[in-house]
Amino acid sequence: MQGLDVPDLHPDPAVQVQEWVDAAVTAGVAEPTAMTLATADVLGRPSVRAVLLKGLDERGAVFYTNYRSAKARDLDANPQAALALVWPTLYRQVRITGPVTRTSEAESDTYFATRPPGSRLSAWASPQSAVIAERADLTRRVAEVAARHPDGLPRPAHWGGYRVALEQVELWQARPDRLHDRLRYAQCDDGSWRIERLAP
Repeated sequence: MQGLDVPDLHPDPAVQVQEWVDAAVTAGVAEPTAMTLATADVLGRPSVRAVLLKGLDERGAVFYTNYRSAKARDLDANPQAALALVWPTLYRQVRITGPVTRTSEAESDTYFATRPPGSRLSAWASPQSAVIAERADLTRRVAEVAARHPDGLPRPAHWGGYRVALEQVELWQARPDRLHDRLRYAQCDDGSWRIERLAP
């Protein structure tokens, strides 16, 4: 297994994480942008699920969802989150933690326009996280939405993006005997980054 040391890393964590995502894509990893998202409600009760990384730059990591979903309710009450991207076949993991904000309406509109027609219909038709009687309810709702909008769908107001700021970013690379490499970017008060080695 290849080791990981500070000189191996780009000084900008967003660039470094994108390099690892690109490597996972090149290696043919299934769902290379899948990431675990952890949130907590107003009482501190945690919740976790998988989402897809849809944007990454110096401002943070972006995913999209229904603003009425359980995760959205958590983030409204407690706008902090943790993310983990895991690529077992590459023996790598990335952890990101930081405050969360919504993306701009323009960003959400731009991304929504790139989604396949069926995914756009689903965003309108699915009352995400709500209890429904049966799957047929979803099928009926999709048909109703499609009939009302034969010329295509704009982004619904209840759907859009969230950005998790890169307050801390940890890269994990497996090594023999469980003496793994863990290197963490921590942001300094002046906006620069220091890279720290953590014990495995």
